Amino acid sequence: MEKKILNVGVISCSNMAEGHMKGVIAHPQAKLVAVCDINLEKANTVAARRGVSRVYQDYKELLAQPDIDAVIIVTPDHLHREMAIAALEAGKHVLCEKPLALNRDDINAIAAAVKKSDKKFMVGQICRYTPSFKMVKDIISRGEIGDLVFVESEYAHDYEKILKACEDWKSDPERWRSNPERNGVVGGGCHAVDLLRWIIGGDPEEVRAYSTKKIFTDLPYDDTHISIMRFPNNVMAKVFVSVSCKRDYTMRSVFYGTKGTIIADNRNAQIEVFRTEIAGETVGSLIPQKPNSEVSVKFPVAIANHNATAEFEDFADIVLNDKPVNTTVFEGAKSVAACFAIVEAAKKGQPVIPDYNF
Repeated sequence: MEKKILNVGVISCSNMAEGHMKGVIAHPQAKLVAVCDINLEKANTVAARRGVSRVYQDYKELLAQPDIDAVIIVTPDHLHREMAIAALEAGKHVLCEKPLALNRDDINAIAAAVKKSDKKFMVGQICRYTPSFKMVKDIISRGEIGDLVFVESEYAHDYEKILKACEDWKSDPERWRSNPERNGVVGGGCHAVDLLRWIIGGDPEEVRAYSTKKIFTDLPYDDTHISIMRFPNNVMAKVFVSVSCKRDYTMRSVFYGTKGTIIADNRNAQIEVFRTEIAGETVGSLIPQKPNSEVSVKFPVAIANHNATAEFEDFADIVLNDKPVNTTVFEGAKSVAACFAIVEAAKKGQPVIPDYNF
């Protein structure tokens, strides 16, 4: 029986897009057949590097190719609506980078197009494929640290080299992060919010937040946010977002349970787990001289903080074997909705209940 092959086109030739291209090329049942970028010189350079013969400057020309089965959209966030809908209407399966969109109208329009289509649509919530966070999810799902009590995550990413003043973002496509709608919480903090939603297994019910702007003062949005959220089952959460902090990029996260704690970071080659029980026995009974202690175990993990290869493996499996999508358009929408609530709560100075109706 001939093996099915998924022909894929990638829209964008950015560094992140090349990460997706590597994932396609590495897959035994996928073929990277076309790339597209408005910067034709960049597109040709990337295509030559990745062994691709078909290059497009207009994404609509790529979508018009009948042999392309699926597309990966890695363009600036404000372009997702137009491209995602066009791809679905062209009969393509779609893997769309996070955040799904920057406003409710765009999210609703994409969701409506997904409902009308018989094609797979997956939102690229890539933290769900980070080895350290996958291990955290597994440990918590097995009940090894008991019931969750408090969780926290952060998106700390210094945008200094990739930002300019607000007025430049339309004339210079490389400065799309300065788009006023792309508040750092929505554009980057959605990583941390989605991570907590996934691991907790629910959506924030109420959000409180504060924000400030003391470093990138010419940005159209505050560069630093802190939010406190209440999740179902009486789980509390904190998310810190800064696009101006002076440190290496990190998403350090901590998960406190009734029987233990996990500390993990997408940039660290290990996670640390503290437990009050091991194999059903309390640590106090195993270590009599420390009756009220916890034991700490460090587990090695691979560092793959933008694991596009694993993400594409999942997407290809979903398409080729007609499996349900996990990070659906509605999962992507809920993570953005929670981010909207953080921004609103910080502006209003009062708690906000997120609106998940899409």
